[in-house]
Amino acid sequence: MSDTENSSSFEELGMPDFVLKTLSELGYESPSPIQAASIPVFMSGQDLIGQAQTGTGKTAAFALPLLAKLDDKCKKPQVLVLTPTRELAIQVAEAIQRYARYRKGFRIAPIYGGQDFRPQLNLLRQGAQVVVGTPGRLLDHLRRGTLDISEVKTLVLDEADEMLRMGFIDDVEDILSHCSGEQQTALFSATMPAPIKRIADKYLKNPKHVNIVAKTATVERIEQSYWLVDGRQKQEALRRYLETRSFDAVIVFVRTRDSASEVAEKVNAWGYRAEAIHGAIGQNQREKTIIGLKKNRFDILVATDVAARGLDVDRFSHVVNYDIPYDSESYVHRIGRTGRAGRSGEAVLFVTHRENRLLQTIERHTRQKIVRAKIPSNDLVMQQRIERLKERIAKAATNTPSAVVQGIIEQCCHDMEIEPENLAAVLLNMLHEDQPLEPKQELTAPAGRGSESSARRRDRDNESGGRGRDKGRLQIDESPIDEAPRRLRDYPDVEMERFRIEVGKAHGVKPGDIVGAIANEVGIDSEYIGEINMRGEFSTVDLPEGMPKELFNQIKSIRARNQPLRITRFGKEEPDTSGGSAAPRSSKKDRKPGGGKAGGKPRSKKPAGGPRASKPARKPGKSSGGGRGKSSS
Repeated sequence: MSDTENSSSFEELGMPDFVLKTLSELGYESPSPIQAASIPVFMSGQDLIGQAQTGTGKTAAFALPLLAKLDDKCKKPQVLVLTPTRELAIQVAEAIQRYARYRKGFRIAPIYGGQDFRPQLNLLRQGAQVVVGTPGRLLDHLRRGTLDISEVKTLVLDEADEMLRMGFIDDVEDILSHCSGEQQTALFSATMPAPIKRIADKYLKNPKHVNIVAKTATVERIEQSYWLVDGRQKQEALRRYLETRSFDAVIVFVRTRDSASEVAEKVNAWGYRAEAIHGAIGQNQREKTIIGLKKNRFDILVATDVAARGLDVDRFSHVVNYDIPYDSESYVHRIGRTGRAGRSGEAVLFVTHRENRLLQTIERHTRQKIVRAKIPSNDLVMQQRIERLKERIAKAATNTPSAVVQGIIEQCCHDMEIEPENLAAVLLNMLHEDQPLEPKQELTAPAGRGSESSARRRDRDNESGGRGRDKGRLQIDESPIDEAPRRLRDYPDVEMERFRIEVGKAHGVKPGDIVGAIANEVGIDSEYIGEINMRGEFSTVDLPEGMPKELFNQIKSIRARNQPLRITRFGKEEPDTSGGSAAPRSSKKDRKPGGGKAGGKPRSKKPAGGPRASKPARKPGKSSGGGRGKSSS
């Protein structure tokens, strides 16, 4: 059954005042089709099957009614949301936290691998009302007795088809067995393969079917690209974008009102004319600002999504997504500000390394690949600044300097015994003392999952349907495997070590599965995972040398295609299948074939993950951690 009728307001859907206040601040004027169809089902307590693409507002479709139904007296988890990856778990937890900003005493616990158990235990002990997590780590807590879901009132399976693809369906059924069986269950999936339908038939009771067909976004006339930037370098990235573009007017989208004011102030300091609009600005001031924009009194508008609603201005030739939007619908609305009246437009996204999933979601929703653009170099920026300076000089040269000015120049040259060209250079330096013509430092893509090598690999995999990564790492011959690992091409200074894992071609495992499992669960960036040699019953993988004991033990228990890796250091006579402590280490050059070892000086240890050392756990909802066994192919 398809149900796509759109209610006119969230009030009509029965949302409480604290939710309505939040939605107003976030700029949600009316529910999307998936929200209008799903919210009444959640409020009624009926089970639900929702078929909708990511980016259609699905998270709000279940988060808003569940927040409205929470029982403040119950100290055990009332809502459990299962996601396939840690990135989605973080994204969903952050979204729910935003929607609950005006609900007093609200507690949410994001539970995923790659993060120490202790912060998660603290959140659970404090009485989290909502738990969002990946199947592997949730099962770990259930088996340890640190998570009780017996009183969960609503269970949500988000992106169920993705959990199937990653081999989590058995884990999902195991988790379902810990529930009371009386809970409301909702299953969201873009597709409905047979195993997902079997789960639905087995665990859902007379579910309501909601099927939302995504519409293709009409953004053909808009040239779209993204820049990989460090969050701390966004202002410099914006400056370089403005300096290297010829534009009529630019709209810069940010998430918060404070950011809008701050960015507008910076843009004005660079010599442009900019104004900011956000939710705290009164209607009269907003109208004055828009009139000023239409009359060319300024050229750059910095805006939040809520303030830009209903903005009718045809001047915008460029759109800058300074902060990437949380949902795809907002992205389409944003870039729709340009390319109007039959004209072409340009839109750019600033993406940090933690926001790759949001980028991929937008690509799927718009059904267009957003290409990665190179950040302008220092040389290009300096040349643009020189060209603008020459234009200013040429314009000023049309007016003959007064006799007083000429006399001052002659007097300075005579008194200071300085040639006129040297005086001109000194005056030019003084003129650009605050804003030098030459940039102080090169702006590069951030290290980590959004680094240059990761971006190149991501683009290559997109073009080859995900085969690029496997092709680069896979060695499928049956010749003897050398103990010596290969150096990383992009990081030749990182010492590598070869490990054996007890999964191979016989288990249907591909290199991308191994990469995804290690990268997601342990947090080792994928560009530091080296060569993978596949054999029938086992494989070898090259990882950075000096892996801490706790990370080594963590890898032992993770799975690829539901097969435990049971990692050991390559060269031991027998694989360690106990899952216990790390094996003893010896110097690589002193280790004999077959695992024998002679005396020698132990090698120095380096943090696992190459140049990026392990970081302490961040605050809940902000950390990066992972769903178990994510395939990267």
